[in-house]
Amino acid sequence: MKILVANLGSTSFKYRLFDMTDERQLARGGIERIGANESPCFVEIGEHREEIMASVPDHAVAVQRCLEQLTATDTGCLQDASEVAAIGFKAVHGGRVSGVQRVTEDVLAAMEEMNQVAPAHNPPYINAMRLLGEKLPEIPLVAAFETGFHQTVPDRLKYYACPEEWATKYNVQRWGFHGASHRYIANRVADLLGEGLRVVSCHLGGSSSLCAIRGRESVQTSMGMSPQSGIPHNNRVGDFDPFAIPVVMKATGKSLDEVLDNLANQGGLLGLSEVSGDVRDLEEAASQGNDRAKLALDMFTSEVRRYLGGLMVELGGIDVLVFTGGIGENGVGIRSAVCANLEEFGIELDSTANESPKGESKISADESRTQIWVVPTNEEIIVARQAKGLLGRGA
Repeated sequence: MKILVANLGSTSFKYRLFDMTDERQLARGGIERIGANESPCFVEIGEHREEIMASVPDHAVAVQRCLEQLTATDTGCLQDASEVAAIGFKAVHGGRVSGVQRVTEDVLAAMEEMNQVAPAHNPPYINAMRLLGEKLPEIPLVAAFETGFHQTVPDRLKYYACPEEWATKYNVQRWGFHGASHRYIANRVADLLGEGLRVVSCHLGGSSSLCAIRGRESVQTSMGMSPQSGIPHNNRVGDFDPFAIPVVMKATGKSLDEVLDNLANQGGLLGLSEVSGDVRDLEEAASQGNDRAKLALDMFTSEVRRYLGGLMVELGGIDVLVFTGGIGENGVGIRSAVCANLEEFGIELDSTANESPKGESKISADESRTQIWVVPTNEEIIVARQAKGLLGRGA
């Protein structure tokens, strides 16, 4: 069984093709600037890499272009496009619909209900899924929702202290995100180190969240109802007092939509630093004496530590602390700052090992009671596994 996993943006399409008999990655590729006069397209199949410019007016044409590359006579890895058993999507928010689902009009309607909550994620996925369903009806579409991994979170950690009907009628609750990444870490740590461990997964990147894991299951996570919540993100605010919104509206004359757009696109590390939302840029600016950049970095690590403390209490201590995501895997300084002065809690970093971990690496000191690891995530293989499982059940 071969599964194509799609990662969509409003004008982009990236993919990986897996042979699920042994979970080998057969190909990867992508198309940028969909809808422009010409779009850059690339594909990697084994040692072969090809880059071309092509007219790609929409996501359906992007998938067709992808299938043409994968079935090319001399360089392709498929005999025919019919070998693709399904296209899997790392869908973000379905509200009342979660887990792994065949894409139907009801699933798309559920996603549309959450557009205001996930404005950067849901609309491009909905548009692309609907278009693909119309133009490529022979290929099943599977949505693996990020919220699905957090369905095991207990009710006392799932709800807000707001009127009960808000949760039951309007889906106002802590849904949690980055489910594919945290699920991968949960399974990989168990495979590497054993079952039943108490794990905190720190997915740190352009978008960041922490997750407490016990027995391969999520028990608490830092994100709430929307991907704008939790710790600060590159340009998204993170946790924010809603009563500040009317204050800003009155002072600036901005509408509610404008303030929300500011919080979702001009907040986070970018808004606080007024330099960049990229940690690498902030570290460079801070090294040159930029106080705002340093403040943004300090706030980011402080928020990671605040959530880490809460998750440790919920688990009753932790056995493994994992860093993953772009910042988690590459941020030497961030990892050091997060773990600083936590020896009393059994967390002690090996500064030498932290400097240059390669792939999956243990970076804790020998005397640390908690193992600290860097584990590169693989969200795409999780989506492929979930799509395979759904098809195997005949859904």
